[in-house]
Parts: sequence; structure tokens; C-alpha cells
Amino acid sequence: MKITWLGHSGFRIEIEGATLLIDPWFTGNPMFPPARRAEAIAGATHVLLTHGHGDHATDVPDICSELKIPAVGIYDLMSWWSSRYDFETLGFNKGGTVNLNGARVTMVNATHSSSTESAGGPIYTGAEAGYMIAGEGHVVYVSGDTDIMADMGWMGEVHGPDIGILSAGGHFTMDMARAAFAARKFFDFDVVIPSHYRTFPLLEQSAALMKEVLTGVKVIEPEVLVPMEF
Repeated sequence: MKITWLGHSGFRIEIEGATLLIDPWFTGNPMFPPARRAEAIAGATHVLLTHGHGDHATDVPDICSELKIPAVGIYDLMSWWSSRYDFETLGFNKGGTVNLNGARVTMVNATHSSSTESAGGPIYTGAEAGYMIAGEGHVVYVSGDTDIMADMGWMGEVHGPDIGILSAGGHFTMDMARAAFAARKFFDFDVVIPSHYRTFPLLEQSAALMKEVLTGVKVIEPEVLVPMEF
């Protein structure tokens, strides 16, 4: 299995027969080198979306149309997109599990917001979500944009993820201290990868505090387009 950071909250996960692009944001992302877009999306089989904010969803229609691959995510947003675009969508909801080329993807709760901008103001795009992605002997928890939730207790118990990709930039999501607290209290991770950080000065720039708190856990500060193998 390979996990590759695309900057901000974007990840490429190669697992089982699937290559999943999760929240791929390239247009206007200061962390992502535009010249490497083709490399980032090559061979992708699905785009998996946590919510509708522009720093997660802006590039999804173009990617899905270009590669002729489905967008996968919350039913409301997928239905709205299917009425506006020609690419395939797969909508489901929290508690549901879909099989994406052998990878078992379960939608779980997150606490945030979800909308897209329009001339008339924000448009609701369905609820925000996270994912448990199972395959090749691993379960990867992609938290999406979220704060700490009591739900993380049963999510850790039911799914038993060994790898956590946790939003940790602060201001819009958990910061490093809160993400580390959640990881320690609710989960038994072998590996934690922080996300939604370093993108702008407003966000946290280092995972040093997380590394200090999560003793016994491998905290990886990812580099853009450098694959991590598990």
C-alpha cells in the first residue's frame, strides 16, 4: 500500500486494486507544484471526497471528467454534481460501505461544515464526513476536517485503524494538540500522518508537538508527492 500527500488535505492512496484521490486540491494550493498534476492523478480509479469546501472539492469535476472516473462521497453532493456534470458519481452516507476495486471504504462521522460558494452565497453540499479505508491488512482512518468527537471512541473500537490521517492545522479543524489527544484517547495507531496544515501561515506549521505527545506512535510529517509505503 502506498500513501502520497498531495498537499493540504489531499492524498493519493494505492490500496488493493484502487488508486484513490482523496480531496485532491491543485488549483490555488500553494503546497502543490502545478507542473506535477499529471503525475499526481495518473492511474487514479476514484476520487473520494470528505466535503464540499473549495479547498477539497474545486478540482474534482475536472479530474473526474478528464480521467472518466467516478466521484465518491456523501449522497447529497454526488446527486447535485450528477445533475450538473456528465461524470459518474457514487453517493452513499454515514455507516455505509462501498467496495472500490477491493478497497472497503466506510463513511464515518466528522464535525465541520460543508458548502460551496455561489453568486448568491454558500450552497449546502451535504454533511461532512471521514472514511475508514480497509485493504491489504491495513485500515486507514481519514478524519476529514473535524474536531475531536466522542464518536471517535466507537469508531476506533469498531474499525481498529492502524494508520490515522488526521486534520491537525487548527483554526478550521483540530490543532496538533487536539489531534494528538484524540489519537491517544480513542485509537491505537501505529502511524499518524497530520494533514490540513502548513498550507497557509494561519495553520500549524510543524508536527513536533504531536510527535512529543504520541510516544510509541510513528508520526510522519509527509512531503508532497513523496510516497510512503506500508
